[in-house]
Amino acid sequence: MEEPEDLPESPAAPPPSNPPEVRVLDARSLRGLAHPLRMQLLDMLRISGPATASQLADRLNESSGATSYHLRQLASYGFVEDDPERGKGRERWWKAAVKGLHFDDALLADTSPAVRGAAELYLHEIATTHAREVTTWLGNREHWSREWATSTDLSSMTLRLTPELAHELIEKMHGLVDGYRDRAGVEDDPDVQTVRVHTHAFPLIPD
Repeated sequence: MEEPEDLPESPAAPPPSNPPEVRVLDARSLRGLAHPLRMQLLDMLRISGPATASQLADRLNESSGATSYHLRQLASYGFVEDDPERGKGRERWWKAAVKGLHFDDALLADTSPAVRGAAELYLHEIATTHAREVTTWLGNREHWSREWATSTDLSSMTLRLTPELAHELIEKMHGLVDGYRDRAGVEDDPDVQTVRVHTHAFPLIPD
């Protein structure tokens, strides 16, 4: 894979030393993130922890040149940063600088075609990631214990709602999930695993 040419950079201000829990995407940062490989790299660093460009390349079946380039681009927008505690010599370790992302639906109505295009790409990549993660789980579920096999969910429910009620439902679902973040106990408990929760709520196209 050929190394992409560097884009003209106008980096944002350096991220704060203690980044906020959730990064709110604006037009500029969205355009810096809306790329399939960049989104995968950020997701992997957020979920699996710090890594080098070579390690990430192996996991994603990409060239280290490509992962290194896109990590530098993510860093210029404040999504990732160096992890100096792990780096040795020329080995550069990266870590996520944010714990979560918030997408403002107003970006879909931006007057700039480039921003609207980035918003569409971002949302479609999120949907692709969700489908990939569910498929990966289904393909590997026999390797998990019976307890975990019966503690997963693939459900769909159909409701009749107004936009206001749909928004209320989404906020309540998110609040419910947030209430479980610190309930698992100690990190070295063998029963504790990283669990991915997807929520989808959208109107169906009428027949």
